[in-house]
Amino acid sequence: MDKKEESVAIIGAGLSGLVAAINLEKAGINTTVYEATDRVGGRVKTDYIDGLTLDHGFQVMLTAYPATRKYLDYSLLQLKQFLPGAVLFQGGKSELFGDPLRNSNFFLPGILGKQVSFSDKLKLLKLSNQLKKKSLDDIFNKQESTTLDYLQQHGFSNEVLKAFFYPFFSGIFLEDELRSSSRKFEFVYKMFSEGLAAIPEKGIQAIPNQLYGQLKETHFHFNEPVEKIENQKLTLKNGQSATYDYMIITPDAGQLISNLPDHQTAWRSVTNLYFSVKNKVITKKLIGLIHNKEKALVNNLHYCQAINQNDYLLSVSVVKSVSLSNKELIHQVTKELKDIAGIEVNELIKKYVIKKALPEMQQINYSLRKTETQLKERIFMAGDYLSNGSLNAAMLNGEAAGQAVSEKIKNGIIN
Repeated sequence: MDKKEESVAIIGAGLSGLVAAINLEKAGINTTVYEATDRVGGRVKTDYIDGLTLDHGFQVMLTAYPATRKYLDYSLLQLKQFLPGAVLFQGGKSELFGDPLRNSNFFLPGILGKQVSFSDKLKLLKLSNQLKKKSLDDIFNKQESTTLDYLQQHGFSNEVLKAFFYPFFSGIFLEDELRSSSRKFEFVYKMFSEGLAAIPEKGIQAIPNQLYGQLKETHFHFNEPVEKIENQKLTLKNGQSATYDYMIITPDAGQLISNLPDHQTAWRSVTNLYFSVKNKVITKKLIGLIHNKEKALVNNLHYCQAINQNDYLLSVSVVKSVSLSNKELIHQVTKELKDIAGIEVNELIKKYVIKKALPEMQQINYSLRKTETQLKERIFMAGDYLSNGSLNAAMLNGEAAGQAVSEKIKNGIIN
């Protein structure tokens, strides 16, 4: 008698679900993916409106990520890479700030720039070199502190904290107190030191789209959110149900399985505004940072594309939680752009309020081991919220879950 072919359901077509499916498909295992929305990507999304490319939040891929190097073809993504630095805005003035050893554009600003002292710049170069040599195991096995404590212990002044670290890492961590884990800081800073931040030509959505394009045998059900899971039976919100031998859950499993410990993932939010603007005050591929001393709503900004011969599309991120009306928010942000950065706004193109932008995490790890993805005998979990909230973690945890299920099916054990 032929052995029964095992079936696997994956809940969620974000990066974790897609990479899990890639590993299962390579192993020849029958896999079905259920996705609540109309597309792949999860939190990695782009809208295409009237010739404009609008990412849901300012999201970048760090080219040094091990997982993206493994699973993506960078040449097909046509990456638009940012220079290793930023434009610092304060009091209506701006200056270049970056790594002169990696790009000569930052050599003279490194000497003449006034917002960050030469002493702090040397400390930054020293930290970058140290982290390049530090292994990922060493980073994630080290005792954690807050990022602020870490930076202060490394001797950085309040001036560089306000001019660079607060605005830059508030945009990454989506919190403006630098309370995030020092492990996350070291990992991100190492990735920035070893590679570049980049956005695909067609927006961040191109990343999950490329993963999706690698799947030839996997079945997808879009616009079909899962209501609950009982044993190996999943029930959709439309009332339909299906049974699978194994399942991989990429969102918070506690929302789907009733008898799990009561734990809900907390999330950090961000408001992303797209404006049509009249002038381009940043001429190179750089992000703009608003000095922490300004106490502004605007955290970071960057020019996305030309709209026509005279106007440009500008992305602006607001990390702070505000209780302003939409009209008040737009007025305040527009005023800050003019007063602090000298940017003249034409009109608001699009506003995204992303309530679940980044998971709130007390302790972080690099990625899950295969055995750590097993929630129950036949139910597994994946997702970046289980590790460190990054594209890299999402892919690696999807890989671990997909390989764990494959080994469980083929060998009865997870190695």
